[in-house]
Amino acid sequence: MAEKEILPFGDPVLRKKAKPVDELSPKVLKILDDMVDTLYAEEGRAGLAAPQIGILRRLIVMDCGEGLIELINPEILEMHGEQIGPEACLSYPGYSGIVKRANYVRIRTLTRTGEIMELEGIGYLARCIQHEIDHLNGILFIDHVEEGQLFKEPTKQKADLMEALKLSRKS
Repeated sequence: MAEKEILPFGDPVLRKKAKPVDELSPKVLKILDDMVDTLYAEEGRAGLAAPQIGILRRLIVMDCGEGLIELINPEILEMHGEQIGPEACLSYPGYSGIVKRANYVRIRTLTRTGEIMELEGIGYLARCIQHEIDHLNGILFIDHVEEGQLFKEPTKQKADLMEALKLSRKS
């Protein structure tokens, strides 16, 4: 297991759609283990998708305060309700933004042992799931932020959303 480098905003890999995992090989399990190491090395962060470490596969690791969750080929089955709140991203260090998300989400995913599992998330867990699945589809949290709602940390000074979007789309 090893900590991996997280791709910064502007890296074109972050805008690509990840491919499904076809086989739960030892290589895939090692990627998950490396992702867990990387996530926990970043204090206070909730999730990490494989594209953020340069691997275009549909893999996510999360810990939203209730313990580790690993998602392999997750797909959203249902979502409803609404919540509006702050989000940040390991690939956008130093920024946060106000984002509207569904308050409830139900997904289907594989476990590392190959079992199909359904998972429901409400509130913060629903937000984390949606944020990370967006990464698998080349969508970033700043794509959901409205003008005037992106902030530089820790000062909470407003940042230029259009400039951030331009930087994130450079290839």
